[in-house]
Amino acid sequence: MVIIYMNIRDDFLYYSRPYITEDAISRVEAVLRSGWWTSAKEVKEFESRFAEAVGAKYAVAVNSCTAALELSLYGLGIKAGDEVITTPMTFCSTVHSIVRCGATPVFADIDANTGLIDVKEIEKKINSRTKAILPVHYAGQACNMNAIKDLANKHSLFVIEDAAHAFGTEYDGKPIGSMGYPTAFSFYVTKNLATGEGGMLTTNDKDFADLARKLSLHGMNRDAWNRYGSHGSWFYEVDECGFKFNMPDILATIGLSQMDHFAEMQEARLKFADYYRQRIDEIKGVDYLKTAPLSNNAEHLFVIKIGEELSIDRDEFIKQLTDYKIGTSVHFIPVHLHPYYKNTLGTKQGDYPNCEAFFNQIISIPLYPSMTFEDVKYVADAIEEIAAKHSK
Repeated sequence: MVIIYMNIRDDFLYYSRPYITEDAISRVEAVLRSGWWTSAKEVKEFESRFAEAVGAKYAVAVNSCTAALELSLYGLGIKAGDEVITTPMTFCSTVHSIVRCGATPVFADIDANTGLIDVKEIEKKINSRTKAILPVHYAGQACNMNAIKDLANKHSLFVIEDAAHAFGTEYDGKPIGSMGYPTAFSFYVTKNLATGEGGMLTTNDKDFADLARKLSLHGMNRDAWNRYGSHGSWFYEVDECGFKFNMPDILATIGLSQMDHFAEMQEARLKFADYYRQRIDEIKGVDYLKTAPLSNNAEHLFVIKIGEELSIDRDEFIKQLTDYKIGTSVHFIPVHLHPYYKNTLGTKQGDYPNCEAFFNQIISIPLYPSMTFEDVKYVADAIEEIAAKHSK
C-alpha cells in the first residue's frame, strides 16, 4: 500500500540522539562529587569490561577512535616511506591517522553491495613499501577478515582494524576485537555505545598495550592515579614522545552505564532495522545494504540506496526527507574526493568507481534506541511516499 499525502510532523526528527538514562546521570554526578575527574578507577573498570566484551586481552581507553588509530600505527612502527592500504569509503580520520605518522595512504575500492573494502582490490595495491592493511568495518557489519588475515600473512603485513562502527559486530561467530589485531573503537555520540567523545584500543599483546597506554599520556611512566593517589609517588619519567590521548573518568563512567544498558539499546536498533527492511522491500527504487558473509549486523547505521527507477537523485531525496522534517546523513564522502587528498595524493574523480557510485546513491536514515516505533514508521512512510511520487 502506498501512503499518499501523509501529515507532516510538527517537530524535527533528528538524525541521531543519545540514549540517556538516569543511571548515567547518577554515575556522572558521583564522579563529579568524588573530585577525581581524570583517568582513574572508572577508566580502569571500563577498560576491563570492554576487553572482556570484545574478547581481547587488553584495552586502552582514549579520547577518540582517531587516537586509537594513531597509537596503533605508531606502536607498530609505521613511518615515512611506508604505505598503508585502506578504503576511501570512511571518515577522514582513518586516513589522517596514516598521514600523521608519516606514511602514505593507498586506497582500495569497495564492494558496492556492502560498502566494505574489496580484498581483491587490496591485493592489487600491495608492493614492497606496503606495511599494513587498515580495513574499516562499515555501518555495523564486518569486513572479510579471514581473507584479509590470509593476505596479511602471505605478505608479512600488519593489520589494524577500524571498528568505529563495530561494537556489537561479530565476524565468523566472534566479536570484532577478538582476532588480536590492534582494533580501534569509537564512542562518539552517534555510536551504538557512546560516551559523547572517546575511543578504545584493544589488543592481545601486553607489550603493545603497555606502550599504547604510555604513549596516550605524553610518554610518561606514571599516570595521575599513580602520582597523586594515596598509594602514589610524585616522581615520573618521560620515556617516549607521546600524546595527550587519555580518557577521563567522567566519560568512562558514561561508558560503563551504556554497557549496562547495551542489550536493551541493541534490541531497539535490531527491531527498528528489521522494520525498515520489511517496508523498503516493498518500495520501488529504494534499497538497503546487504550484510556481508560471515558477519552479523550491529545496525550502527541504516543506509538506504536510491536507484535509477526514480526520477530524482540522492541529493533531491535528502531535500525531500528534510521537508518531511527528517534528519539524515551520508556516510561517507569518499576520502579521495576531499581537496586535501586531491592536492597531496593527486587523487581524482573516477579513481574508485565502485566507491563513487555507492556514494552517489546512499543516505543514512535515523536509527537509534531513543526513537519511538512511531518515529520509525513515520520515516518509512515518508520514504515510501517520496518514492511513489517520483517513480518513473
